[in-house]
Amino acid sequence: MTQNEGSGRVPALMIQGTGSNVGKSLIVAGLCRLLADRGVSVRPFKPQNMSNNAAVTADGGEIGRAQALQAMGCRVPLSVHMNPVLLKPETDTGAQIIVQGKRFGTMRAREYGKQKQQLLPKVLESFSKLAADADLILVEGAGSPAEINLRAGDIANMGFAEAADLPVVLCADIDRGGVIASVVGTHAVLEPAERERIKGFFINRFRGDPSLFDSGMREIVKRTGWQGLGVVPWFQAASQLPAEDALDLTSGPSKDGIKIAVPVTSRIANFDDLDPLRMEPGVALDLIMPGRPLPVDADLVLLPGSKSTIGDLGFFRAQGWDIDLAAHHRRGGHILGVCGGYQMLGRTISDPEGIEGTQGKVAGLGFLDVDTVLTPEKSLVEAAGIHLASDAPVSGYEIHIGRTDGPDCARPMMRLTGSGGAVRDDGAVAADGRVSGTYLHGLFTDDGFRNAYLKSFGAASDLAYVQTIDRVLYDLAAHLASALDVEDLLRIAETRR
Repeated sequence: MTQNEGSGRVPALMIQGTGSNVGKSLIVAGLCRLLADRGVSVRPFKPQNMSNNAAVTADGGEIGRAQALQAMGCRVPLSVHMNPVLLKPETDTGAQIIVQGKRFGTMRAREYGKQKQQLLPKVLESFSKLAADADLILVEGAGSPAEINLRAGDIANMGFAEAADLPVVLCADIDRGGVIASVVGTHAVLEPAERERIKGFFINRFRGDPSLFDSGMREIVKRTGWQGLGVVPWFQAASQLPAEDALDLTSGPSKDGIKIAVPVTSRIANFDDLDPLRMEPGVALDLIMPGRPLPVDADLVLLPGSKSTIGDLGFFRAQGWDIDLAAHHRRGGHILGVCGGYQMLGRTISDPEGIEGTQGKVAGLGFLDVDTVLTPEKSLVEAAGIHLASDAPVSGYEIHIGRTDGPDCARPMMRLTGSGGAVRDDGAVAADGRVSGTYLHGLFTDDGFRNAYLKSFGAASDLAYVQTIDRVLYDLAAHLASALDVEDLLRIAETRR
């Protein structure tokens, strides 16, 4: 297959940004819902993503959580082909590489930079598979095409747009300031052919009267020759949608209610587990950033998932949180560990093959009488069942390496049924009933389980979480329809035919 063969000529549009976190993911999600509601068979696509927030697909792969939200916008099942390359940072200089849903290997940034071009055929293959069943593909770039130091071998922005012959629209965030310079500066550093590929731009996250930026839009058009496609006002309800980047997490409780403290470790993963709790009126979710002690008035301390369990365990101890957690437990507090957090709560974690770095064994926090051995095989499954303490229904997914066994596993937290129908127990509960752990991500998304779990702490719940997210996507679609020239966006996408 050459770079353009097999990719089809389905209409497609790539949204690139003037930088990271300018709102590309959210814009694509909203456009997906807008077009799906118009009867368009639309699919999201991101050639390369970097995130430790992943979602499990029905066929046993994983993709970035942002593409899962975009698929929800399209009202279609998740596919590994929506995000064929996913980088999951394990250290400051290295990441696990996921290709078409499966672990490809672990590489340092410099090594990946030399090899990423070899992944382009897989990326184009995935694009082709999506195009076979769609009327339109909305492609999201990563970072910015203005990062010209990364242009060689690029598969995330202009490199992919060129390979798949895609028209591009540029998204710029006015809330961070300097928006005119960011758009005009992007134009200045791009090669002539790349400037030609960009057909228009829009401004995102404007606070106040958008007409006040009319002269700014005219100035950008004059300096770039690109078409202005609209100014998108600030969308307040975006805070209710799952965040993709750990940098979007904010600290501190926002309201009264039972206090759930969550220590934010350096490689926190799948933290969208926290989103339903954050939206609960009766829950004060307190994200504890490095340098803060765990609060003495917490009802529950929740240890979330981690991309590097042993590394984050060391980080946890370096903050003194192990001492705080022991004091919390002595005061009668409850502790819940999810996935990597569950592994940390045990007696030991062994890494005989050096999967996370150095071979060896480390002491866990010791709140559960279990031991974990890290293994190369990754569990990627959807599951549903019951929470044994309450008989409440629960559903979610597993995305982890390692096996956990020990006496406390005789008191499992969950009884699950996998996609093949096999019933198995999951997790462990300490003898005192106040410490528990599970491998099941997404458990708080299930309204039945969340209601029962919070009730055990005296908090009532009437939140319909999935329906709330769906309503926000609907509102986002209407918001974009009123702010962007959607017909011109579709016209630009049609130029790919």
